[in-house]
Amino acid sequence: MSLRHSYTLIAPFYDAAIARATHAARARSLSALPKEAGQVLLAGVGTGLDLPHLPPQHHYVGLDLNQAMLCRALPRTSHVDFVPIQGDAQRLPFADASFDSAVLHLILAVVPEPAHCFAEIERVLKPGGQVLVFDKFLRRGQPALLRRLANPLMRRIATRLDVVFEDLLAEAPGLALEHDQPALAGGWFRMIRLRKL
Repeated sequence: MSLRHSYTLIAPFYDAAIARATHAARARSLSALPKEAGQVLLAGVGTGLDLPHLPPQHHYVGLDLNQAMLCRALPRTSHVDFVPIQGDAQRLPFADASFDSAVLHLILAVVPEPAHCFAEIERVLKPGGQVLVFDKFLRRGQPALLRRLANPLMRRIATRLDVVFEDLLAEAPGLALEHDQPALAGGWFRMIRLRKL
């Protein structure tokens, strides 16, 4: 089953499953967006759970692979300048240095090739641009036996359980880590901020 198909099935239930659990962490992460107006990419915007937390001064592009998810996001866009685009976060349909900021909330552990997604984010960011990440990651060397055992099935349905953020960062040398803190589930979910050099 492809991610496009599985998330079409998941879309009607997605908010009920994760909205409450991730609400506060999303708000904290997005509070780091710049005060000055800019172009902001929401990669993997999903049903738009980030949208109520967005400051109104920016121009937002919300990209998602799945049309059903984008349709659920649109009613949440009334207070922001927002353009929905259906596309793949691993092959972004944007020119180099197009965005001042990028938001990657719960997308790096969803895409089949998170390193490709991360490299694409680095490519489309302007120098000095920031990346806000909120997702679940293993740490290097962490056994997490149950997560690793469940990963072959879970990655086909909804999400990967084996992504190591430090490995992604090593593949994107133009991004510098500025902030990294635990967010949920005993530190399995992390809030991370990076800057393009």
